[in-house]
Formats: sequence, structure tokens, C-alpha cells
Amino acid sequence: MSAKQNITAVIYDKHGRVLSLSKNSYVKTHPYQARLATQLGYPHRIYLHAEIGAILKCPDITKAYRIFVSRYGINGNALLAKPCPVCMEAIRLAGIKKVEYTYG
Repeated sequence: MSAKQNITAVIYDKHGRVLSLSKNSYVKTHPYQARLATQLGYPHRIYLHAEIGAILKCPDITKAYRIFVSRYGINGNALLAKPCPVCMEAIRLAGIKKVEYTYG
């Protein structure tokens, strides 16, 4: 993916309350992101993805029920924001039950 993407992830509890929100970064990383990426065979994916950022920011991950990941083009159209394998593993490990994302 050559163009930089603006991806947002929001984690909700069972009642639909926002627990945390994060955007992807092309300059920040985190040891958790780097460790998971390396373990899963994607060592180049060290920059902080929105999903992992939202998981790390969540004050009580045990209350997390749903994550919604979105990406929109410059014209406002929804684009595919399916979590990558690294993020799917982080979501699974966090115990988040529902994963939703925008489609292109």
C-alpha cells in the first residue's frame, strides 16, 4: 500500500458506549505492535495500527465487546478497512467479540 491511509478504530462496550478510539500512525510504533507483527511473520508492520492503538488505550479491555474500523476516501466514500492478520490476532487476544469495518 503506497498511499497513506487514514484508518480509525473505535471500541465499544455491550451497551454501545465508546471505550476508546485511535487512528493509525506512520511515525509511532509500540512494542506490542512490533512483537505481534514479528510473531505472525509481518515484521515490516511495526507502525501503530488503529486497532492496536485502540486496544492499548482502552481503560478496561475486559469491558470491550465490539470494535469498528473505518476508512474513507477523500471523496467521503467508505473504503475497505478489514483488519490485517496482526490486528485480528490482537483483537482475538483482547477478547473482543464483534469486529465490524467499512467496505469499499
